[in-house]
Amino acid sequence: MKILQIIHKPQSRGAEIFTCQLSGQLTKIGHKVKIISVYDGEANLPWPDPIESLSANSKSRFIDFKAWKKLAIIIKSFKPCLVQVNAGDSLKYAVLSKNVFKWTQPIVVRNASEVGRYLNSRIQKSINVLFYKSISKVISVSHASKKDLLEHFPFLRGKIEVIQVGLENAKIKVKVLEPTGIKHILHVGGFTFEKNHEGLLRIFKKVQEKMPNVHLHLVGDGPERVNIERKVEEFKLEDHITFYGFVNDPLSYINSADILVLPSIIEGLPGVILEAMYCKTPVVAYNVGGVSEVLNDDTGILILKNDESSFAGSVLDILIKNDFNKVEEAFNLVRNHYMNDQIALKFVNSYQKLVEQSQ
Repeated sequence: MKILQIIHKPQSRGAEIFTCQLSGQLTKIGHKVKIISVYDGEANLPWPDPIESLSANSKSRFIDFKAWKKLAIIIKSFKPCLVQVNAGDSLKYAVLSKNVFKWTQPIVVRNASEVGRYLNSRIQKSINVLFYKSISKVISVSHASKKDLLEHFPFLRGKIEVIQVGLENAKIKVKVLEPTGIKHILHVGGFTFEKNHEGLLRIFKKVQEKMPNVHLHLVGDGPERVNIERKVEEFKLEDHITFYGFVNDPLSYINSADILVLPSIIEGLPGVILEAMYCKTPVVAYNVGGVSEVLNDDTGILILKNDESSFAGSVLDILIKNDFNKVEEAFNLVRNHYMNDQIALKFVNSYQKLVEQSQ
């Protein structure tokens, strides 16, 4: 098969990284994949070929005929069996290009979050109804994401399949987190409102008050970073928190941490939890989205959303007792069910059924 993958832009974000990893696995088993982006970007993604950009204009996305036409030309030249859109504005551009320039390939939407949380008005929902009525299939990252989508767009019933995110087999580098001789708490994620960094600071403050010899490491970047840096100063935690920005080897940080924390308020199925399980690093997270589909009493600690005191208490228990016995079960879960070579075969099976139906 030929598969065209569309991403929002080259950026070090889960949706784009997984698209590249999936595409690499699809290529290994004999399929031909081309990745393009809606917008220009600077990140070096794990994909060997050039990622062609539509060079779209976000301010005129609903009248961007030039970018729609460029996509149609790429499709005419590449002749894919299907087009998969992966977060951001990729759905908008694919649907508008298809409707205007009349290409016929089916559109597959990869749903990696809880879409309903972003629908703030009837107009937004009405517009999204039009987009989703133009697609052929949705592949949701979790059962929670599927449920959320059906609650807002029930006409998609029968078109949604759940295929989780996966991990690459990787050799984990050894990294020494500074300062040495203390406990290390790690958070990996973009600085966006969904990741709830402000709540994380309050949780860390509670932990630090009872365990002064602890350090918080924040890996990632994004629009909320400046605000969080100000909050760190307000909380007088500058000496206890390190900002890293984007890193090329998050696994080495996860592997070296004593605990990974994820107090997100919105999630699909976060790959960083799987990465922590792969590294045998304990995880504490809020029970949102599809988190509970991998994190449970056997594999980690789930906390009721916004219960910051319980979250801090669980972190302290793990750091103080130092006998967390769930990491082996978590590691086995990932190795047996969440590796990308297995996940890619599920995507191929889904693609083949769709292509057969479309013929």
